[in-house]
Amino acid sequence: MSSNWDPLALQPPSHSEELKVSFPQEHVMLMTLNRPKHLNAMTPQLTTSIAAILNWFDDEPSLWVVIVTGEGRAFCAGADLKAWLHDQSSGKAKEQENVASSVHGFASISRRHTSCKPMIAAVNGSAYGGGVEMILNCDVVIASEDAVFALPEVKRGVLAAQGVIPRLGRVAGHQLASEMLLLGNTITAAQARDRFRFVNLVVEKSAVVPTALDIARQINMNSPDSVQSSKEGLILSQKHHFEEAVRTHSMSLVSKRLYHGANIKEGLAAFSERRKPRWSNPAKL
Repeated sequence: MSSNWDPLALQPPSHSEELKVSFPQEHVMLMTLNRPKHLNAMTPQLTTSIAAILNWFDDEPSLWVVIVTGEGRAFCAGADLKAWLHDQSSGKAKEQENVASSVHGFASISRRHTSCKPMIAAVNGSAYGGGVEMILNCDVVIASEDAVFALPEVKRGVLAAQGVIPRLGRVAGHQLASEMLLLGNTITAAQARDRFRFVNLVVEKSAVVPTALDIARQINMNSPDSVQSSKEGLILSQKHHFEEAVRTHSMSLVSKRLYHGANIKEGLAAFSERRKPRWSNPAKL
């Protein structure tokens, strides 16, 4: 695949014990939400740790794919509603300002649109509210056969405001998105795959992370420049009309890196010489 992988040289920034970070295979980072007793509900400390790690990941050339999963029986139960109640009761809540000013959304994932590196959700168990918001902004979603999903905000008098509404409307269509958002009911992994269309694969619980690692391995068999430029094209397609998206993508720095980098030459040469390509880390932008 490549010859420049040294996991021992990686030095991620310090982070809380609520997040576990590992490098289980070549060019892959695994982030595990680590609050199992609280169903991995999000805290400010955990959000800060995720933001720091993902910002570092984006700038680390030797890391090409990230996988997000949860410790224990849940992926993520969403926001800490007791803390939210405290803020509401004390008059400290500033929901509108916080949503409007949030760069990367819930858990620093749900609205993250600045990274061109693939993110895989390995959904090991239940995902509620913000947990679903995170999943909808991942590029590939692997779910346990016993995983369940819900956007129950309407049952609590709050709002799923961190990006999931337009994403779910685009992926599932208006009527099915309305069913999930307005009823607030739980759906199964099979329904998330077959009806709502935001899950790629449903597997046995023990196979969730191994399957995600295999998907990452398959992605990393390809040129990281091509993969990252392809993801950038998908992101731009959500921001612009067709022709503008194509033109913006063609002239972007990520595309320039692809066309002027070493991997395009390596891929074409490997094809001509009938051998496997040996990819190198993309240059920093």
